[in-house]
Amino acid sequence: MFGHGIETDRLFLRPLGISDAAAFVELHADPRVNRFVGAFSVRQARERLTEVERQWAERGHGLCAVELRSSGEFIGRSGLQYWRQLDEVELGWTLKAEHWGHGYATEAARACVDRGFATLDADYFTALMRPGNESSVKVAERLGFSPRREDELHGSPVTVYALDRPAGPPSARRTR
Repeated sequence: MFGHGIETDRLFLRPLGISDAAAFVELHADPRVNRFVGAFSVRQARERLTEVERQWAERGHGLCAVELRSSGEFIGRSGLQYWRQLDEVELGWTLKAEHWGHGYATEAARACVDRGFATLDADYFTALMRPGNESSVKVAERLGFSPRREDELHGSPVTVYALDRPAGPPSARRTR
């Protein structure tokens, strides 16, 4: 799906992998960040990133490292995550707190959803919001997502936002 990565005006997105374990742990160590997405030990990060690598290999999409093009600094993650329990593909984003408020989450997420609609056979993508995560709700709404239903993931309630495939000529659909 992403080949060698995606470049936006300010960001570079590349497949997230096991070699990113230290940066992944650091990202999720900040209480402002992990409030909605949880923290990871090094072992847990390696397990999660092994799953991410497996999804890239099996499905052709997954989570990406988000880096600043100007410096190469790892500032977070974004990408398309398949949830077997829901049989849906979720667009997600998590950035270091010091990089909030600059439009990076919207920029990274837009690049992922645009590439996803161009390469995947999906009628829509979701964004799962935990209660109180108003900053992420604002990002989702800027991208055109709207609430679709209430659900549960890993025992926690979520509001499922969704964005339907844009109308227009059929895109080059490949896999779901």
